[in-house]
Amino acid sequence: MALRDRIGRALILGAPFAWLGVFFLLPVGIVLKISLSEQRLAQPPYWPLLDISEGWEGFLAFLADLSLENFLFLWEDDLYVASFLSSLRIAAVATFLLLLIGFPLAYAMTRAPRSWRPMLVAALILPFWTSFLIRVYAWIGILKPEGLLNHWLLSVGLISAPLQIIDTERAVFIGLVYTYLPFMALPLYATLERLDDSLIEAAQDLGASAFKAFWTITVPLAKPGIIAGSLLCFIPIVGEFVVPDLLGGSETLMIGRTLWTEFFGNRDWPLASAVAIVLLVILVVPIVLFREAEARRLEMGR
Repeated sequence: MALRDRIGRALILGAPFAWLGVFFLLPVGIVLKISLSEQRLAQPPYWPLLDISEGWEGFLAFLADLSLENFLFLWEDDLYVASFLSSLRIAAVATFLLLLIGFPLAYAMTRAPRSWRPMLVAALILPFWTSFLIRVYAWIGILKPEGLLNHWLLSVGLISAPLQIIDTERAVFIGLVYTYLPFMALPLYATLERLDDSLIEAAQDLGASAFKAFWTITVPLAKPGIIAGSLLCFIPIVGEFVVPDLLGGSETLMIGRTLWTEFFGNRDWPLASAVAIVLLVILVVPIVLFREAEARRLEMGR
């Protein structure tokens, strides 16, 4: 192999790693360093700072001044533990609701005539053409006591007084399901569209009912789409800030709002960085488990 070919191959293979190193590992390393620092009323608002001019001794002194006090504080303070647990609970419930809505939607799209499917996919992703923030603000106008939903319910006589939906967890779940539905439905659609309909026909020829054939054949074969869609929804929902901040009340506790308060309200960058690192670790675990499960599934399929 010529030298130029080897250099070109090295550049092609190294470009993704360089990209990840500069735009992922380096920022994570900076956040990790800040999380091991302590708050100071200065600029920047943390200490210690690394001074390269002090040489090796200065670097060792810099390392000695780092500590895990912020992480210990997160573990000991009930607010942060409750924020993490509440975020996981809300993300799990929202993901389950998304699966209940997204699976029938994706299945119906695959059952539609083939000429209709591109239009159905376009209709599903059409809201993404509008700003995410504008869409969330639109739900405020729909869900508030004098909003469109209460106005319609009062006009048809279903309720006698406006419902308090905004500033509750119900509003948060509505906003999350609306926002993340395409992330659930599209992976399911891509998986279900590749299924062989002859398997369902064979099961029904052997005496299985339509529901049993669906439950024993369609659902297991759709497992990759279910897992992919669930991860695409669960991971960002855990750290969601905009939806709970605009639609949820003060009692809606999520780690994204807690992190924002520490960073911008209290200006405690080290503690906010510690929250971000713990959140990153929590979100990486499902990805690692999914990769291991997929590796085992592919190995068993050989």
